[in-house]
Amino acid sequence: MKTTVSIFTKITLGVLFAASIAACNQNKTPDKPATPAASSSKPEIVYINEDTVTTKYEAAKDMRKRLEDKGKAAQSDVGGKRQALQREIAEYQKNAATMSADQRASTEQRLQREGQTEQAYEQNAGAQVQNNQADETKKLYEKVYDFTKQYAKENGYKMVLTFQSGNTQLLYADPSLDVTADFLKKLNDAYAKDKK
Repeated sequence: MKTTVSIFTKITLGVLFAASIAACNQNKTPDKPATPAASSSKPEIVYINEDTVTTKYEAAKDMRKRLEDKGKAAQSDVGGKRQALQREIAEYQKNAATMSADQRASTEQRLQREGQTEQAYEQNAGAQVQNNQADETKKLYEKVYDFTKQYAKENGYKMVLTFQSGNTQLLYADPSLDVTADFLKKLNDAYAKDKK
């Protein structure tokens, strides 16, 4: 009987000992290396919705308006030259029957040269519009990039990503990491200061 009691006592003491160790470990936090992210509740990586910035950034709106105006002016200019050439061709066709063979030949050659000149002018105008668009887009990108570097530095972000609808680079991000509204407000404020 004594051995039964001593076995029972040992088991009871073992269970109590194990329970006390488990209870002590519940209040203890696991050892983690101290990292800046663990000590700060502010995220180090955030993202900006590029679609929103593209549509609501005032500098981007102004750029689109400038490019649209330049494109319309180029179209109008090219269209005017094309119409003038078409009028000359129509005039020639109307008077061709009364012209001598030499007059017809020289007029046709002149109209052909003018047609080629008009075509080259149209191509150059299109290329100029594309070059303007590329230059303006590059300047806008550089402006946003420089602002983003400053914004990240001021807010303690180590990385600022962009999110764009249909872009498979970023499939999901927690909405709490979206700083688009604050970024856009400050970006537009900076643009308004520069514009004055």
